[in-house]
Amino acid sequence: MSPTITAFESSPDRGGGLSRDVRVRWALEEAGQPYDVRLLSFAALKQPGHLALQPFGQIPTYEEGDLTLFDSGAIVLHIAERHAGLFPEDPNGRARAITWMFTAVSTMEPPIVEHGMMRIFESGQPWFEPRIAMIEQRVRTRLAQLSARMGDADWLDGAFSAGDLLMISVLQRLRGSNLVDEYPNLAAYVARGEARPAYQRAFAAQLAVFEASQAG
Repeated sequence: MSPTITAFESSPDRGGGLSRDVRVRWALEEAGQPYDVRLLSFAALKQPGHLALQPFGQIPTYEEGDLTLFDSGAIVLHIAERHAGLFPEDPNGRARAITWMFTAVSTMEPPIVEHGMMRIFESGQPWFEPRIAMIEQRVRTRLAQLSARMGDADWLDGAFSAGDLLMISVLQRLRGSNLVDEYPNLAAYVARGEARPAYQRAFAAQLAVFEASQAG
């Protein structure tokens, strides 16, 4: 039985690949696993049926048999544990990949999401300019630390892993700010991830949903 994931029927990122279902799609594509998608409206996210699966009214969810998961990082971890292609075979390498997964969502993502939310919802407010400057400095600090750690390596720790998948997904959220471009090795890192055939398939799948919603 193929798993079923949920996604927006009309993504707020306009098919730009930033919605968190793309992370799950990408992981399934890397693992070579088929999947089904159940599309939801914003109104449906707050209905009891969906809240029983995702108590915070978000996407994605993952359903496979009697297993239901929510949170994109947890879902990617589950996929990586169940299927080849996203974790190294040696236990220490796997542990390091999991460390990078947690680093992506708990260390890198919070200031990046705060930066994005401010630009969308607080632009024009009297406190915006000093506050956005402070948040950008926090983001730059994290980017500089990651850049220094990566050096000229292609991936975070040897071969591509679920750690890279989540880290690149997080860095993509800075698209349009030029912050990642200040660190050429990180810009090249994101580009390498986006060039992977599995990512291209995941991105195309989300874009197709958005285009269909606009055509309707």
